[in-house]
Amino acid sequence: MTMKGSGSDVSSSFIIAAAADPDGISVAASVSGAANLTIGGTLASGGSVTFDSPRNVTILSAADDSGITFTVTGTDESGTSATETITGADTGTATGTSFFATVTQIATSGSSAGNVSAGSGTSICGVMSTERMRLRGIYVVNGTAAATISFREGSATGTVVMQYRTIAGASTNSYPDVPDDGLLFKSGGYVTFTAVTDLTAMTTFQS
Repeated sequence: MTMKGSGSDVSSSFIIAAAADPDGISVAASVSGAANLTIGGTLASGGSVTFDSPRNVTILSAADDSGITFTVTGTDESGTSATETITGADTGTATGTSFFATVTQIATSGSSAGNVSAGSGTSICGVMSTERMRLRGIYVVNGTAAATISFREGSATGTVVMQYRTIAGASTNSYPDVPDDGLLFKSGGYVTFTAVTDLTAMTTFQS
C-alpha cells in the first residue's frame, strides 16, 4: 500500500506479510488428469488470490507427486504476467522461488497421487515503488529472529542497493539510518525478506 502526503513529494509504502498459509490458495483435494486446482482457499476471492505482499507459492502433496508438475500463473511483484513450474514433492511440500502478487491459475500436468493443496510461502518481496525513487527513511517492526533483509533495484532479484540487519525481538521497533540525500533506485525499489521471522511489517518513505 502506497500513500502520498498532501503538499509533499514524499510517499510512504506499508509492507506487511502474514504467516505462511499452506492451503490458502487451494484446499486439499485430489486431481484427476491434467487439470487446474480449484482456487478457493481462505486467501481466494472470485477464483483468484491477491497476496498482502508478493510472495512465493507452495504445493503440499499427501503422496508422491514427484512425477508431475504444477504451473502457477498470475502476476509478479511489478504487475507483469508471470508463470512458474513447480515439480511436485514426494509426500511433502514443494516450494516455489518466484514472487507472485496474484495467482489466477495452478495447472497440473497429470493426476495427483493423493490430495494436493496450494498456499502462500514465507519468501516476501515488498514493493516500495515500481518507478524511479529515492529512499528517505525506514520504520521496521522486527520479527522473532535476527536476519538480513535486502533492498533491491528493478525487481525482487535485482541489484542489492542496501542491506539491513534486523534484531531478534518480535514486535519491537527499529529506525534504520538512511543517508541525508537518500538512496537512489533508478528502476524501482523492492525489499526481500522472510515473513514473520525476519520482520512483521515495514514502512518506507520515498520520493
